[in-house]
Amino acid sequence: MVILILAMISIAIFNGCVQQDAKPIDGGNVTIPGSTQELKKFASAYELREYLKASTGSTGAFDFLGGDRVLAGAESKVAAPGVASPQPVQAIQAPDYSKTNIQVEGVDEADFVKNDGKYIYVLAQDKLVIVDEFPASAANILSTTMMEGRPKDIFVNGDTLIVFLEDTDTVYSIQEYDYMPRPRETMKTVAMVYDISNRKKPEEIANYSLNGNYFQSRMIGDYVYLIAKDYVYYTGDLVDMPSIRKGSEKIIAPGVYYFDNPEQNYVFHTIASINIKKTDSIDAKTFMMGYSDNLYVSDKNIYITYRKNMPGIYYEEQRQEQFYAVVVPQLPQDARDKINEIRNSNLNLHEKWDKISSILEETFNRMTEKEKQTYQVNVQKALEEYEMKLAQEREKTVIQKIGIDKGSIEYKAKGEIPGSLLNQFSMDESGDYFRVATTSQFWTSNSNVQYNNVYVMDNDLEIAGKLEKIAQDERIYSTRFIGNRLYMVTFKRMDPLFVIDLSNPDKPQVLGQLKIPGFSDYLHPYDENHIIGVGKETAENEWGGVSIKGVKVSLFDVSDVNKPKQIDTYEIGKAGTDSEALRDHKAFLFDKNKNLLVIPVREITANEQYDSRYGYNVQKVWQGAYIFNITPDGFKLKGKISHFDGFEEPNYYYWGSPGAVRRSLFMDDVLYTISARKVMMNNLSDISEIKSIDLPFSKNLFESGWN
Repeated sequence: MVILILAMISIAIFNGCVQQDAKPIDGGNVTIPGSTQELKKFASAYELREYLKASTGSTGAFDFLGGDRVLAGAESKVAAPGVASPQPVQAIQAPDYSKTNIQVEGVDEADFVKNDGKYIYVLAQDKLVIVDEFPASAANILSTTMMEGRPKDIFVNGDTLIVFLEDTDTVYSIQEYDYMPRPRETMKTVAMVYDISNRKKPEEIANYSLNGNYFQSRMIGDYVYLIAKDYVYYTGDLVDMPSIRKGSEKIIAPGVYYFDNPEQNYVFHTIASINIKKTDSIDAKTFMMGYSDNLYVSDKNIYITYRKNMPGIYYEEQRQEQFYAVVVPQLPQDARDKINEIRNSNLNLHEKWDKISSILEETFNRMTEKEKQTYQVNVQKALEEYEMKLAQEREKTVIQKIGIDKGSIEYKAKGEIPGSLLNQFSMDESGDYFRVATTSQFWTSNSNVQYNNVYVMDNDLEIAGKLEKIAQDERIYSTRFIGNRLYMVTFKRMDPLFVIDLSNPDKPQVLGQLKIPGFSDYLHPYDENHIIGVGKETAENEWGGVSIKGVKVSLFDVSDVNKPKQIDTYEIGKAGTDSEALRDHKAFLFDKNKNLLVIPVREITANEQYDSRYGYNVQKVWQGAYIFNITPDGFKLKGKISHFDGFEEPNYYYWGSPGAVRRSLFMDDVLYTISARKVMMNNLSDISEIKSIDLPFSKNLFESGWN
């Protein structure tokens, strides 16, 4: 019975193998045959098509699904948390005002709300709305501009505004030797540039479109960098190559760069740079990579990351090599010699296996019962060790580094690190070094392994220093790089806040840690000695496990890096309470000079109760913004603002509602909160209401998925 099972496993190992001979695997590392790992450029669509055929063994008639294929409708520079410097704008401007909460100083991040100390610019569903908001008592809507497609984000630069939106497009193409163009629905990202010197009548001055879905964008000075992702459409003899259009005119066919390392998914990443003050100045390059999940941008580099996904050929070779690397060494010497001789022969795979299986059966049958038992134990142990090495090798993240400088785009380096990244705050550039924090998690047939790592990479993305296996059996919930320190929160039952020293790039080290209940999903610097955390409170439950409670804001004292302390906490609501600030840092408003902290909250105020209106149990919910006074001593609630007339939110808007406060900002001493329905203005001194402006809002659009 045992030899039958072994034979079946070995047959499975050989099924699907594509090479006559395979080279041994060293510690789980497989180099794909023919892969140089060098950056190359396709000379034509034909060359790209032939590469796809060769790397997949297909003749076409399929899509490489990568990116977000969704049809429309369907020294480290940490950003200063202080007040923005005034820019020249028409009319009276606030003496000081807040701006979008960003990660890197000097690298602006697009959002659906912007302000310049005088006007608020907001994407209200399918419209761009400009509101004159200063002074608040005279606030009024100046203009409403209808958008075609689905608006995503905006930038404002003086009297110029750029809107990014997604839309569907019908493209026509003729396959080789076909007799007419054939239509196909696809996605496009559109960048619309407006002259807003007259806020009452924005004037469109440029309209650019790129293949694919909107990924992210950044603005550095007058240069906007836009990244769009598009699955590689390949069917028959047609490959849809990236292009950039201005209006209906095709103006750029970006060069397509790639690595000849096959991927499971192929995604075009088109990076376009636009000089927002000179709209005829545009450049673009396309990089064919795996499916990306995170992005970090400094003032000189773009880093795109994605999980390393090995192609099918890797697993085919790995199954064969597992037999030679694990099973064969456990056999007696004479059996090993015979099998290796057969392996190196000119027989085909099936002929080899016929002979090897006979040797296996003969060897097993002449073993004593004790030898058989020892053999099985040794093979199983070796298989587990080998499986663990392979799992570690597969659990990696690829980092692509692309240089940017005043609109120019230049590829620089590629690197790999073990583990996966949580979000953009898992990365940081400091001088010539790139620092990352990852969680390694992988499964074998008998175990689940999880731990965390910190890597410091040099200018070529080679690992210069590392700190591995931090907080075993936990995962990263939040990270923040500040100068030569990394603050990292992991969680399983308690919340360890780690303080990690990065001053020596070759030898990062843990300086101290603090274990407290709960966890922080977002960390933000208060000053050089204090960190703000926003997350969830936890408590032990009656079954000995951990229950998630309400939203918690925390203040940590890190002046003694060896002994960080929790100064104060404030818990909001019962289990189920949530805040957009936990997932999106742009929903977090902090200003140290004003001792101000504002976060949006959806608060569960009471346990479920039966409601005869709906015929089932419902929760009592309050939706709005919490406003805190924050000092080095802790938090004091100043007040709460709701965009609802009543206390209770309609139950059918469980995960979001038109009245959900999503952003907040200030101009001078007025706090502005923004939801899909309105902009409210409150006095910062006592949170008393000054005025509110209703935004154009469609319930039908909202319920169909528009925020």
